[in-house]
Amino acid sequence: MAATNAVAVAAEWLPLGNRYYRKPTLYTMKWKHIDLSRNKLACAPFGGPIAIIRDDSKIVQLYAESALRKLRIFNSAGVQVSESVWRNPGGRLVGFSWADDQTLICIVQDGTIYRYDQRAEIVGPGASLGRECFESSVVECVFWGNGVVCVNERLELFCVTDFERLGRDEGAVVKLPDVGLDEMPHCVAVIEPRFTESESVVVLLGVGDGLVVIEDGEVHRVGEGIGPVQKMVVSRDGKMLAAFTHDGRLLILSTQDFSRIIFEHECESALPPEQLAWCGMDTVLLYWDEVLLMVGPLGEPINYYYDEPIFLISECDGVRILSNTSMEFLQRVPDSTEVIFRIGSTEPPALLIDALDHFDKRSAKADENLRELRRRKALPEAIEACVDAAGYEFDISRQRTLLRAASYGQAFCSNVPRDRFQEMCKTLRILNAVRSPDVGIPLSIQQYKVLTAPVLISRLINANHHLLALRLSEYLGLNQELVVMHWACSKITASLAIPDPALLDILLEKLKLSKSISYAAVAEHADKSGRRKLAAMLIEHEPRSSKQVPLLLSIGEEDIALTKAIESGDTDLVYMVLFHIWHKRPYLEFLGTLHARPLAQDLLIAYAQCYKHDFLKQIFTTTGQSEEVAFVLWKESWELSKNPMASKGAPLHTPRLKLVEDARKLFAESKEHNFESKAAEEHAKLLRFQHELEVKTKQAIFVDSSISDTIRTCIVIGNHKDALRVKTEFKVSEKRWYWLKVFALATIGDWNGLEKFSKEKRPPIGYKPFVEACIEHDEKNEALKYIPKLSNPREKAEAYARIGMANEAAEAASQAKDSELLGRLRMSFSQNAAASSIFDALRDKLGVS
Repeated sequence: MAATNAVAVAAEWLPLGNRYYRKPTLYTMKWKHIDLSRNKLACAPFGGPIAIIRDDSKIVQLYAESALRKLRIFNSAGVQVSESVWRNPGGRLVGFSWADDQTLICIVQDGTIYRYDQRAEIVGPGASLGRECFESSVVECVFWGNGVVCVNERLELFCVTDFERLGRDEGAVVKLPDVGLDEMPHCVAVIEPRFTESESVVVLLGVGDGLVVIEDGEVHRVGEGIGPVQKMVVSRDGKMLAAFTHDGRLLILSTQDFSRIIFEHECESALPPEQLAWCGMDTVLLYWDEVLLMVGPLGEPINYYYDEPIFLISECDGVRILSNTSMEFLQRVPDSTEVIFRIGSTEPPALLIDALDHFDKRSAKADENLRELRRRKALPEAIEACVDAAGYEFDISRQRTLLRAASYGQAFCSNVPRDRFQEMCKTLRILNAVRSPDVGIPLSIQQYKVLTAPVLISRLINANHHLLALRLSEYLGLNQELVVMHWACSKITASLAIPDPALLDILLEKLKLSKSISYAAVAEHADKSGRRKLAAMLIEHEPRSSKQVPLLLSIGEEDIALTKAIESGDTDLVYMVLFHIWHKRPYLEFLGTLHARPLAQDLLIAYAQCYKHDFLKQIFTTTGQSEEVAFVLWKESWELSKNPMASKGAPLHTPRLKLVEDARKLFAESKEHNFESKAAEEHAKLLRFQHELEVKTKQAIFVDSSISDTIRTCIVIGNHKDALRVKTEFKVSEKRWYWLKVFALATIGDWNGLEKFSKEKRPPIGYKPFVEACIEHDEKNEALKYIPKLSNPREKAEAYARIGMANEAAEAASQAKDSELLGRLRMSFSQNAAASSIFDALRDKLGVS
């Protein structure tokens, strides 16, 4: 670059100590008839939007404008984005600021908080700071990120640490400890929670001749004698506090020890500045009417003069200065830029720039510079400095010059990584695109790195710059789905005049750009916008049933939702639709819906069988399945028995009988269910009989027992007559009767009765059950009454063995002439040597091994 150009660049700088500062103009403001002195402003950091509203605390003259106050949103270039009439109740607007998500937070006198988006539309219902602020008006607000500290007329302090919690969490508004103030503090500042050890907000109050610190519920007085402090502001990292005192001193204090003064400067005016702001981390700006003073730790302060009001917007690497006519950016000159453009610089980057300039002029001096750089082995350093300096430039032609110099140097240096150059080119393309006045986001490269690309794209989306956001997403390889979805929703909102079919075609053309797009989310927005037909058409393109079906239900397309749920094979979805329709439609219409869809009907029947018997009976009755109704009735009768009031002779016995009778009648209607009909009849008959027995015996021991158990119970309690009645009434066979009575008599130890019963006639079951009953109850003597009567020698031998009579067992076994039986009997007496010898002798006698 020619020396004159380098001088022109350096001429824009002003020295402060050993550093240089520059103030390039970012934009000439596009707005008209805007006077900052007549308005309140809220400017978002990171090149965000500007909110302006007429200051109702001032008496101003109206120039051909409506008396209605308007909230207007501009981008940083002064291009109006939106506006709306301010009609909010609650008194005067005390303060407003942009939150981290670029929602505009507005607080009025009665403590009501209104939130606006960039379209100047209210977001959600208003929230409140509470009854105390409603009764005693808010007089001051100090914002940070996503929070605010407010002071009301009673000198009470309230804190909101996260605006997102407002309206959802009762603890979102916290009343801070009482400080004991007698008058309004001179000034208020906060240290953000992320910069404090307690991770809670620290509130600083200028009170008396010092400061009051409120942290984590405790109040401390610090810095006695330094004040009174009229104005103060905390640095962006929370480590330092800039304070302007009543006698015109600017103090820099450590927030770790407020008694420690790091730096002090005597200002010419004792009048407190209108604005106080940090410029980066090493200088402080003080603004009085027409004068902007920059104070640093070294050197004489810099004075900037303005003939119009300005507004200071702190950034991480400088301060944006907004005036009626322009937007400027005051920052420290980066090191790489300084070594290149400093007047008389012979540093390697400056030589490389000079070499490029001579190369463009076809001068041999270019080769001399390159040889000098290679001799010093400083070419890689020069290339890196040019690339780095290009990133800090807002002027595109200067960026191009620096990058060309770096590219020129790379041609003669093989060991310089190319990815750094490529990444810078990529970053500058992004920054130049968003710095365009139409977009109006004047990010520096340092701000861009702090903000990150995904957040930048999100902000472009919220500002309705969808095309640019989509191109950046594609350029950076980021997910484009969010951009396309937001565009689709915005298009639906803004296209009320376009018919649904035409708008659907427009939407589908863009939505297909992303394979994973959620059509359901777009359809839901269409439904909320009052375009239900469009929503129904959009949801047809949603491939995920889990997203599709719930939305179809919400827009009233139940039949389509049921069909989609069935096609998905997801029973949970089918049940969800069925229950929705069940509670919404008339009963007969619902049954008609089920009848047309057998799978859905089967699923609902499976559910009703467990939980809804009445509904199940209605389904079966409507479909003519009387036998299924009968089965349900019979099941209900059994479930009724589980009711504590239903059994043991209680009044609910009659309803049970009715259920069984009704089931019998329904079974009788079909020849295919004769067995079930007969079984139901027998069941009802048994229930009546058992009920009579319980009434007669005054013992609740019969109902719901089987016929066999009923007979056995009658015998056990000595009611032989009713036991015989049960046998006769239910045609119990003789063999079954004998088995039941034998073991029942043995259970109660009625051995005389058992013997008498055995002599009534020859038992049809033989005498073996008598023997087993006696042995089971360890009555060997009683068993001996019946063992001799056993006709089968094998059974007789085994019976004798079971009661320990070896000789008799051996004698009976000899009649059977069964070697296996002899072996088994010998094993049972293996512990008895005498008994074992008897069986051994018998085996020898019979000649078996």
